[in-house]
Amino acid sequence: MSSTPESASTDPVSTATPHPTTHVVIGGGVVGVATAWALTARGERVLLVEQHARGHDRGSSHGATRIFRQGYTDPEYVALTTRALALWDALERESGATLLDRTGAVDHGRPEVVDAIAAALADGGIPHERLSPADAAARWPGIAFEGHVLAHATAGRIRSAVAIETFLRLAERTGLAEFRFGTRVTQVEDHGDELTLTLDGGGPGSHAPRTIRSRSVVAATGSWAPTLVGTVLAGRGARLPAVRVTQEQPAHFPSQRPDDAWPSFVHWADGDDVYGLLTPGEGVKVGFHGTGPVVDPDDRDFAPRPDEAARLQAYVARYVPGVDASRPTFISCLYDTTPDEDFVIDRRGPLTVATGFSGHGFKFAPLLGELVADLATGGAPHPRFALGSR
Repeated sequence: MSSTPESASTDPVSTATPHPTTHVVIGGGVVGVATAWALTARGERVLLVEQHARGHDRGSSHGATRIFRQGYTDPEYVALTTRALALWDALERESGATLLDRTGAVDHGRPEVVDAIAAALADGGIPHERLSPADAAARWPGIAFEGHVLAHATAGRIRSAVAIETFLRLAERTGLAEFRFGTRVTQVEDHGDELTLTLDGGGPGSHAPRTIRSRSVVAATGSWAPTLVGTVLAGRGARLPAVRVTQEQPAHFPSQRPDDAWPSFVHWADGDDVYGLLTPGEGVKVGFHGTGPVVDPDDRDFAPRPDEAARLQAYVARYVPGVDASRPTFISCLYDTTPDEDFVIDRRGPLTVATGFSGHGFKFAPLLGELVADLATGGAPHPRFALGSR
């Protein structure tokens, strides 16, 4: 997240925080905005700083839909999805917005994976159903199934763009949130009990402070976390895992079936795993999980690799017969992936860091906001996501 530094001149007033109790949240993706809402809902003041425009497409959170599913092989993650689902329901009640469409989800493919998901769902008390590939194809003729097939009805798709705006709107409504879009944090300096942030941007004629000092900074910066706060963490004896930043290239394919014919789905294939879901009005989104090239998040071409594009179209032609595989609309998004695909959510001194959501974090958004807010207000980290556990 490096950038050209600001002018050396600094207004002395700018070294103060906007309010003594303000938490500065860096990053306006889903984790940042969920954290802003969670903090303001507790009566905490928040300044959210985002380098791009509101609703931008430069990170990992943009687009109209994301999958919500409880189908993990790990019982701990299944339990976390149950907590997240309750919070999505509460968020819908609080906001009056529809955020989750319960289309159900289907897993199919390698028996050892699907069977492990079934066992974890059973342990979590989540209703699920086993089907043969033929029975599944009769129910969902837009998809070709292989291996073992498992469905669970609590799943579906999140209206992701609506969700982000909902978090922002609810935080604004408290009167405790300030947002600065188009404002980049170029440097984070450690001063013991406080951090100083150097800012670049704020719009033409902006009189926003060039530096901000705070006792609580949340770096919900995803792919930018290693370069922005890695040095601060190292100075405090902590180290991020090797976060791998990749440019992924799923695509929307025109649907040839009605909208209600599409569950969310994951194919545990012999090669790369594949996910898919309907985005109403755009088509069925299909993508390989975490296979894109490693990139610098500030230096991307946003263009699909021709070989991977052809491979995705060939997959769709074979396994998703309910769409037109010849007419993809490619999408570009970032994954910030840890070696074990576990999240990183921890605090060192005044710095809370949230990164490594590994292409599966959006479904947990309201829970992640609560976990990060817990840390920012003095709570303990979830042991699985703590830096010390790596």
